[in-house]
Formats: sequence, structure tokens, C-alpha cells
Amino acid sequence: MSAVLAGLLYIVLALLAVPVLVLLTQALLAIAAPGPGAPPAGRRPRIAILVPAHNEQDGVGATIATLLPQLQDGDRVLVVADNCSDDTAGAARAAGAEVRERFDATLRGKGYALDFGVRCLAEDPPGVMMIVDADCLVEPGAIDRLARTAVASGRPVQALYLMRSPAGSGPMKKIAEFAWAVKNLVRPLGFLRLGIPCPLMGSGMAFPWGIISTASLANGHIVEDMKLGMDLARAGTPPLFCPQALVSSTFPASDAGTETQRKRWEHGHLSMILSAAPRFLLEGLLKGRPGMVGMALDLAVPPLALLVLMVLALGALTAVFTLFGGGAGPLLAAVALLAALGVAVLVAWWRYGRKILSAANLAMAVLYVFWKVPVYIGFLVNRQVEWVRSKRDTE
Repeated sequence: MSAVLAGLLYIVLALLAVPVLVLLTQALLAIAAPGPGAPPAGRRPRIAILVPAHNEQDGVGATIATLLPQLQDGDRVLVVADNCSDDTAGAARAAGAEVRERFDATLRGKGYALDFGVRCLAEDPPGVMMIVDADCLVEPGAIDRLARTAVASGRPVQALYLMRSPAGSGPMKKIAEFAWAVKNLVRPLGFLRLGIPCPLMGSGMAFPWGIISTASLANGHIVEDMKLGMDLARAGTPPLFCPQALVSSTFPASDAGTETQRKRWEHGHLSMILSAAPRFLLEGLLKGRPGMVGMALDLAVPPLALLVLMVLALGALTAVFTLFGGGAGPLLAAVALLAALGVAVLVAWWRYGRKILSAANLAMAVLYVFWKVPVYIGFLVNRQVEWVRSKRDTE
């Protein structure tokens, strides 16, 4: 019986070792920060920036204000006011953008808004289309760099997309900001060093028109960006990470808004791990495509808090096993796994997180892990499967 239990523990340890070692590899490779570099030379294509917006009248103007100064003659910003019950359309027009309104009580979600916007742009197609969420700010120079990189590579390009904690936030939101930086900066930067494609992150994405115009967008998938990135990788045009182009947004200050965001992102990610990652990995192996294999391994890394929670729980199980005379092998393996995870987190914090949170706040991360337990229980008993917009602070 003891041998059987030990075997089961070793199997679970091996499964958990995959995401831990992927994260450790990414963190170590990301130690060298990206240089500023010059954008690719050559012509700048005509650009269209698509901004899907649902009830964003209070924030869409600020987004547009960061886009318009970066445009040249022939470029355009198109806001799709999707199923809005406020004056998003009027606010976007007042800010200087083109606006199309869409109303459909059945087909709801960002994917349908994007599909509608692409069909509108097809009336006068650009060379490159970008997607920027209506609550994001785009740093100067990012539009030009993304567009030129998309043309030069012939691939979708993903900007560095960061979430900031509101001013005066407590340690929990600071830890959430750091976890986001690990996910959207440290991990894709590390794999960029190996030439592995990155996932699409939902905002700050640039596509050659020939790629996005034929993509399947009309869906209500809860993580439509992740699905789109995998579809494009299958089609032979995997996304390319461009850390020099920055797009940012701010976490909602309200607990209700934060909870909605967290639930949507993490339930969607976990669903993709279970339903799509194994098949995607197998496809990459059978087709001999390292990029797909790398993307699948990256997808298999769960949210950082959940990964920490699983490793801690497994460590506790192996300690109980050893305590009751089952042998120390599984416990030693669990300790090594926990050490590897700790090194990955500390390296990421030392290189990219010290400006976000202090060492004292980092030490509170264990509380953050248990604070998120209800999200993971919810995944098991009441999984979110439809897109739900986060409540804004002005609401």
C-alpha cells in the first residue's frame, strides 16, 4: 500500500514539476531586461486601431487621447460601442474617434464586437489592424513599433500589457500587480529569448490585415485572446512578443470589480489548461513544431497563486506520508519543487517586482494565495463560462 501511495505522489510531483520548471526557466532567462532597440526599418503601413467598448463612456476618451497623437495620415481609430446602455458612442466621437454601434442581445462578448469591427474595417482595409481595450493607455511610440514589427515579421505582435494597482492600494492589490507582471512580462520575455511565441493578452495586439481579416473572432469565449493566439499558431503565424511597446491599465479599486476580473481571467485560463493545452501540446509534438510545444508548456502554467497553493498542498501531503512511515523520498522531491518555485518567484521579484512591492509585502504573498481560494473553489462548483464585464470604479 505504501509503495502504491508513493507512486501516486511521484506522479503528481512529476505533473507539477512541469509548470514549476517552465516558470523557473522563464524567470532565469528574463533576468536580462529587453533593450530599447530601434523599431524595424522600412515603410510604415496604414494603421487601423479597433477599440471594442461596452459601457465605457467615462474612460474611452482617455484611451483615444493616447492613440490619436501617434497616428499619421490615413490611419484611423474605430470604436465599436457594443451593446452599450450609456453614452460610450458619444464620448468616443467627442474624443475624435470613428464610431460604429452594435446591438445584439444574443451574441454578446468581446469576440463578437471584434468580428463586427473587422467587417467594418474591411470596407477600407488597413495594412495593419491593432486591438486596444477601451480602458487602456498606450505609451508614445508603441503604435509605430507594433505596426512596423507586424509588417517586418508577417506575424501578430503582442505589446507588453501591464496592469497597475490604484494609488493608495493595499498589499493584496500590489501582489496582484506583481503576479500580473510575472505573467505578462517575465514569462513571455523569458521564452522570447528561446524564440518561443507568446500568448495574446487581449490588448495591445497588432495584426497584418491578411491574418486578422480571415481569423475566427465571432465567439463568446471567456478568454477569446488566448484562443485566438492558439488558432493563429496552428495556422503558422504564432504571436511575437514586443516588450518595448507598452500598454497599461489599472485594476478596479472596488473589490467587486477586482473579483469579477479575477474570476473571468482565471476561470478562463484554467478551462484552457484542461481542455486545450494537452491537445495543443500533442499537435506541436506530432507536427514537429517547437513553437507550438513551447506555447503549450506556457499555457500549462496555472495562475501563480494557484501554483503556489498546489505545491504547498502537495508538500503537506508528502509530509504526512513520511510522518506515517511512508518514506522520505516524496517529501524530499516536494521540498525541491517548492525550492525551485521559490527561486523563480524571488528572481522575478528581484529583477522586475521591487518597484511594485516591498520585501515585506512579498512575504504576505501566502495570505494572498489563501485569499484567492474562493476563486478556485468557484471554478470547481460554479465555473464562469460567459464573458462578464468588470464593474468600473465610476459605477
